[in-house]
Order: sequence, then structure tokens, then C-alpha cells
Amino acid sequence: MIYKNGINEISSDMLNGFFVDWPNPPSPQTHLKLLKNSSKAVIAVDEKTNYVVGFITAISDGVLSAYIPFLEVLPEYKNKGIGKELVKLMLKELDDLYMVDLSCDDDLVSYYEKFGMLKSNSMLVRNYERQSGSLDK
Repeated sequence: MIYKNGINEISSDMLNGFFVDWPNPPSPQTHLKLLKNSSKAVIAVDEKTNYVVGFITAISDGVLSAYIPFLEVLPEYKNKGIGKELVKLMLKELDDLYMVDLSCDDDLVSYYEKFGMLKSNSMLVRNYERQSGSLDK
């Protein structure tokens, strides 16, 4: 497995199968735009297939705070330590900031606590009709 900070040399053809269980997932082209527009992105690439098999993103003001909106590993690559490595690399990228936040489902709280993260409350809005994203903007 190769881990890369940034998405140089990544094309939408390398981004298939993500957003598992989303009823209206973003296309690989929208996924690439999401990665490009993130403040930071770390990806895992299977060196045998040259496909992206996992990614994590952060949005940051670059001064005090960052938010981690996405961490995903393809189902066939789960339980191999890829997600753990992606989180560790991203937290290292963000370690000069005061706060790093993320929201997760209750069943993932213990996973993130292993990285020293603290459980908190979060509030959110979901516009499900926009779930697939748009390349118009």
C-alpha cells in the first residue's frame, strides 16, 4: 500500500466504488473535485492495481481549526489497518492546529477515541437531494 499526501497523479478513473451505501453517491469526477477542493487529502493506493482504496480529507482555516468530513476505505480493503493509517497521517498533517473536529455515528466513537479524540456533540444539516454533488459550481 502506498500512502500519499495530496492527489497529484490521481485521476477519476482511480476512484471507483466509494460512498458505499449512499443512495445517490457522487460520481468519480465529483469525488476527484472533492479531493482537489479539500485543504488536505491523504489517499491509500494499492500498488498492484494503481487504484485508490481509501481516502481521508480535511477542511481547514490553516490557523486554528480543521474538520475531517470523510474517511472511507473500500469494503474489500477494510480491517487491514488502512483507515487507521489514513487517520494517523491526517492527524499528523493537522497537529499544528488548536482543534480538529469530526462527526461520526455512535458505533465509530470508540474507533476515534483510540486516536485520542474526545466524544462531543455535533449538529448538522443534510440536504439529501444534493448528496451526489454537482460539477456545476
